[in-house]
Amino acid sequence: MPAFLPILIFLGLILIFTGLFTVKQQTAAVVQRLGKFHSIRQSGLHFKIPFIDTVAGRINLKIQQLDVPVETKTLDDVFVRLKVSVQFKVLREGMYDAFYELENPTEQITSYIFDVVRAEVPKLKLDDVFVRKDDIARAITQELQEAMNRYGYKIVKSLVTDIDPDPAVKHAMNRINAAEREKTAAEFEAEAERIRIVAKAKAEAESKRLQGQGIADQRREIARGLEESVEVLNKVGINSQEASALIVVTQHYDTMQSMGENSNSNLILLPNSPTAGSEMLSEMVTSFTASQMMGENMKLKNEEIKKEKQKLKEGKDYV
Repeated sequence: MPAFLPILIFLGLILIFTGLFTVKQQTAAVVQRLGKFHSIRQSGLHFKIPFIDTVAGRINLKIQQLDVPVETKTLDDVFVRLKVSVQFKVLREGMYDAFYELENPTEQITSYIFDVVRAEVPKLKLDDVFVRKDDIARAITQELQEAMNRYGYKIVKSLVTDIDPDPAVKHAMNRINAAEREKTAAEFEAEAERIRIVAKAKAEAESKRLQGQGIADQRREIARGLEESVEVLNKVGINSQEASALIVVTQHYDTMQSMGENSNSNLILLPNSPTAGSEMLSEMVTSFTASQMMGENMKLKNEEIKKEKQKLKEGKDYV
């Protein structure tokens, strides 16, 4: 066997192993031959000619995300900071353009985001920015898709993930929201109190109505009982006047008996003779009449005194 054969085999093995390379899943490798683009290799085991072919770079085919903070001003002159998240990936049919056309794709995407956000947000008031953040995200997606598609990139989705106004404005918004909530709570409490008052008034009115109805029914039954009692007494030869007097006296003593049965009673008994009522009324009328007469007498005396003083004054003036 020639002496140089092992050396050739060894060099051949080195060349083979140096020419083998692998490409990971969801990745593509760009192979250049003598500095010129040759091919794009997908995932798996591949061979390149040593010293002639080189792997110029690898392209990530996964969906990537770029978070871009943007500060701008709204229509009502409020500075606000937005955080925009853009998801993008390299198209398999556009891998050549993605690798050779753009030096730094993230900077390109960031520039377009700044341009769109600073064109859209100044048209809106602060409250509208919160409400229409999805419209802003769609405008970003549309603008980026038109710009980046020619470079082999696809914009999967754009999201406005955060809207942060100036701290002073945020504090004022929180105070406004707190005041609105307190106002709403006060209105609900006032309405609840009104309902309670109306319900209580209705309940009291119903109670009074039922109470009056009960008293009327009681009096009606008492009157019916008295009428029946008079009729019974009339049947045994007692006339109506005597029967009425007998019933009154009987009720009087029944009342006295029931009061005496209660040892804890604190009632004051007034005169209760048959003529007590008329005597009390007569005394009250007499007292009122006497008081009225005394007042009239005092009034006459005062007028006489005034006349005497007037005469004395006129006599002094004459002297």
